[in-house]
Amino acid sequence: MLKSNTIIPQDKMADILDMTSVNNNIPSFPQTTTWTYSMWRCMQEIIPGLYLGPYQAALKHCRINLTEKGITHIICVRENVESQFIKPQFTDSSFTYMTLDIADLATESIICFFPKVRQFIDDALNRNGKVLVHGNNGNSRSATLVLAYIMEKFGLTCKEAYTFVKTRRASVKPNEGFVAQLAEYEPIYRARQSLEQGGSSENRRHKRKSEQLSEVVDVDLIQPPPSPSTDNCQMDCRPEEVHDISNNFHRLWLLKSS
Repeated sequence: MLKSNTIIPQDKMADILDMTSVNNNIPSFPQTTTWTYSMWRCMQEIIPGLYLGPYQAALKHCRINLTEKGITHIICVRENVESQFIKPQFTDSSFTYMTLDIADLATESIICFFPKVRQFIDDALNRNGKVLVHGNNGNSRSATLVLAYIMEKFGLTCKEAYTFVKTRRASVKPNEGFVAQLAEYEPIYRARQSLEQGGSSENRRHKRKSEQLSEVVDVDLIQPPPSPSTDNCQMDCRPEEVHDISNNFHRLWLLKSS
């Protein structure tokens, strides 16, 4: 069994992930150098065009590095108590932001953000842009969002996605509640994809959950970058919809954990 901190050579990935079972092969990618402790302070490219890292990788003095990497879109993840210091740093049109208020707690709902994040990333990549997803440390909340995207994009299980992302950024460690929600999301996204492809009716029991998650996705996700001096960066999900969806998942998880 793989240890969580194992660095897997790129040429061995096919032995670990059954690439014939996924919807699309993960693009060929250079091997990450041997992980060192200081690397958690930097962002890493998980798949071409999608970066994961800490907040300090998106500070004002990092503009040159962000530009050199081709970053055009930034997803900033923080909670209310962090909003005074974790916030968008650039007010010009060079970067398009999505700012999400998510606490790094096992009881926090993060699953309702997956469709919104997926759409934001896909839109950026389709425009030949590149995306940086960061939280405070870049290991739990932001990592969970990237894991969900990788799962759905390449048809991976939660475990497969985690194993792969771990080879790119070895410090990732979502809290146990987020891991449970990633596992919950797997049959949801698979059912939606099956229905979109005209799949059998046996997956229809997940249809309602899939549709509910999709309902909280705003059509127009790309907004002008907010000013660092303001905190008008809230997502547009209606509270009653988010709570109805997420609470059901958390009740199940909490009951299993009790």
